[in-house]
Amino acid sequence: MYADKAGLGGGTLRILFVGDVVGRVGRRLLADHLRTLVHQHAVDFTVANVENAAGGFGVTDQVWGELKRLPVDVFTSGNHIWDKRETAALLDSEPRLLRPANYPAGNPGRGWCVFKSRAGVPVGVLNLQGLTFMTPMESPFRLADAVLDEIQAQARVVIVDMHAEATSEKQALAWHLDGRVAAVLGTHTHVPTADERILPRGTAALTDVGMTGPYEGIIGFKPKPVLERFLYATPRAFEPATRGGALCAALIDVDDVSGMATAIRRLRVESGDDG
Repeated sequence: MYADKAGLGGGTLRILFVGDVVGRVGRRLLADHLRTLVHQHAVDFTVANVENAAGGFGVTDQVWGELKRLPVDVFTSGNHIWDKRETAALLDSEPRLLRPANYPAGNPGRGWCVFKSRAGVPVGVLNLQGLTFMTPMESPFRLADAVLDEIQAQARVVIVDMHAEATSEKQALAWHLDGRVAAVLGTHTHVPTADERILPRGTAALTDVGMTGPYEGIIGFKPKPVLERFLYATPRAFEPATRGGALCAALIDVDDVSGMATAIRRLRVESGDDG
């Protein structure tokens, strides 16, 4: 269903945001369905979180070779983007591949970018990481305050990927940025939420978009090692699950004059067993 409000007088920019792409199943879902979704929904700009794209952890050169051929304008990530050593070079060389902006200075890559939509409208994408239950670093709230003026000097429309564990922290950032960005979309937990809405000043919010990957498992991984980790409190090697594939995404309509959202809708495309 759509959460919407009256338009504000400009043209409509339609943005598709794809939740965490997990492993081979997630990549296959993206390859099989993304072009159809872009065409079917007349999408102008596409963002996808790919921090789990290579076997559930990080991005490799080979996987990046697959991903960059797809109709995705910007790729966001999160804490697992550092899990493959070769990703550092990709972050420095590929301007469309982001890592969270609030990691300390000196790390490779960038945390935000601006690219034009298919209609030529500049769109800013800001990637942030939460603090609750995650690695201590600069506050995503303060970092957003510090960089938004620079981003908005180049783009009126700004999309934020808030990669975080706590639902409260993701919702809090959306309220903090209400009226300043088009959308704040949560990633990381791989569990889709059903709370899509437009906040009072025009920012679309969804606590977690959900993952694009295998849902017949535990957050995208085969159940046995995950259960053993809980049962025995010792490390286990996780392996991506292979069944129950679904692509989860959010579709956001934005007024390209005001830069505020006019509608948000959850999408889910199931493809059955992908093993």
